[in-house]
Amino acid sequence: MTTDREFQSTLLENAVTELSRLPGIGRKTALRLALHMLRADEREAVGLGEALIAMRRNIRYCSVCHNISETDVCPICSDTRRDNATVCVVESVKDVMSFENTGQFQGLYHVLGGVISPMDGIGPDKLEIASLVERVAAGGISEVILALSATMEGETTNYYIFRLLSRFPDLKITQLARGVSVGNEIEYTDEVTLGRSLLNRTLFTDSFKK
Repeated sequence: MTTDREFQSTLLENAVTELSRLPGIGRKTALRLALHMLRADEREAVGLGEALIAMRRNIRYCSVCHNISETDVCPICSDTRRDNATVCVVESVKDVMSFENTGQFQGLYHVLGGVISPMDGIGPDKLEIASLVERVAAGGISEVILALSATMEGETTNYYIFRLLSRFPDLKITQLARGVSVGNEIEYTDEVTLGRSLLNRTLFTDSFKK
């Protein structure tokens, strides 16, 4: 393979190519990062590489809520001080982090791994919706909070889950108060607004009355 003149090195070109695969990283930014690591102390580059490899090999998904974990059951699910009767349904691991940063929620989570989006080829079967229904059916859960982003896809997923869980008569199904603006994604909502939206959550059925 002939090395691109822009790089003068196949090794550098390969590094730039791999870095540019990351979200939001173009080739110019990837080149700056690669050159930075090349100029840095070798221990810094090796440390970064080892940390990424260890993360990829050792982090798994919680068998209960599907949050990231270094053990079969994540620290949140295994914490006996948490309210295991309340489950907050979120789209991604980043949303768990956002809610935890508010310090306002002491229940458990259920990470769907996305939202229903037919245009992107994502149907209910590609999300952790069936496992949520199984958790509720197993008993012990009194409230499910639908905390998905206020986007069309998020609302569609909320309604789909609501229909599935409506067959459990003693289950309270709530949603975030509309402190979260329509169209906003959870990870970009500030902690104060997010915390208030969680504390002031409303029954999901109330949204039908508007």
